[in-house]
Parts: sequence; structure tokens; C-alpha cells
Amino acid sequence: MPRGTKPLLLIACLLPLAWLAARAFGVGGLGLGANPVSELIHRLGLWGLRFLLATLCITPLAVELKKPKLLKLRRMLGLTAFGYLSLHFLTWLVLDQWLRWSAILADIAKRPYITVGATALALLVPLAVTSTDRAMRRLGRRWHRLHRLIYPAALLGCVHFWWQVKADWREPAAYAAALAVLLGWRWRRARARARTAVVATASAPP
Repeated sequence: MPRGTKPLLLIACLLPLAWLAARAFGVGGLGLGANPVSELIHRLGLWGLRFLLATLCITPLAVELKKPKLLKLRRMLGLTAFGYLSLHFLTWLVLDQWLRWSAILADIAKRPYITVGATALALLVPLAVTSTDRAMRRLGRRWHRLHRLIYPAALLGCVHFWWQVKADWREPAAYAAALAVLLGWRWRRARARARTAVVATASAPP
């Protein structure tokens, strides 16, 4: 992997946030439209889901292209996804609901997809907390099992997006289809590994 890849990736990860900040503060005549808070919430969530799916793309790319060094980019993408999704949730909590718990509970009762999205974010919290090398060494094999929580989190994220769309479902359907492809690749690889293990066991000498 060329030197400077990680800094460039970090800049790319921050560009959408910088663009949203410029729109939020009206830089250069930019804006967030008639409903700025809703637009900000939507865009932060959308970028969070995009980065989450990008994180899931890394392993298939590393395997199929035979470039294991690509796996070094997975942590940054995952933490970026968590950052955007956290901002998505906090923007709704603070700027939309103003931390009024009665209004928050009423909104959750009215819109169940909020619970789905909050559950997805909650699943990502332990992954962000244990993303360090030290946590990987301490948890050992349990680290890999724990980080499989990204799969239900991504699934719930797609459901959250699809559920809140009122008319045009094509965009959430595209994200759901991308997730299905990524999970299908992993399922096929797991089956191939299982078959290989069975054959190796059967051919081993008694």
C-alpha cells in the first residue's frame, strides 16, 4: 500500500463533514434548504451508512484482489462510520428534540424506525471501543466474534433508512442490495472454508 494512503483516506472521510459544515454555516452562499435540521440529520445518517458499507467492502476487496494490506484501512472507515452515525443521532437528539425527553419518547412511539436506528448505533459502540490494537490482543478470538456485530448493525441501518422513506424507495433499496451482496460473499466464503475443513479432516490419517 503506497505511503500516504491513510492520510489521504482520512481527508476523504472528513470531506463530507466539511461540506455539511460549510452548508450549515452558509459558507459561500451554501445552505441546507428549507428544513436545515432534517437535512443535516439525513445527510449525516446517509454518509454513516455509506462508510459502514465501505467498511464491509474492504475484506472482499483484500481477498479478491489478493492485497491483504487493504485490511489496514478497515479500522479508519469503521470509526468514520461510527462518527457520522453518532453525529446523526446527536443532531436529532439535541437540535431536533432539544433534549426534551417527553418529545423524544413521543417521537420514538410515533416513528419506530428511530428505535431500529438507535439499536444499530448501540451495536457499533463496543466495536468502536475495542478498535485498538491493545483490545485486539486482550480479547483474542473473542474480538473477531464481537466485531461480527457490524453485520446486524448494517442490516438495521438499512431497515432504518428504508422504513423512513415515504415515497422513493430506490435509494434505500440500492443500499440494501449492496449489503446483501457483501453478506452473500461472506456466506459463500464461510461455506467454502467449511467444505475445505471437512475434506481436510476426512483425508487426515487415522
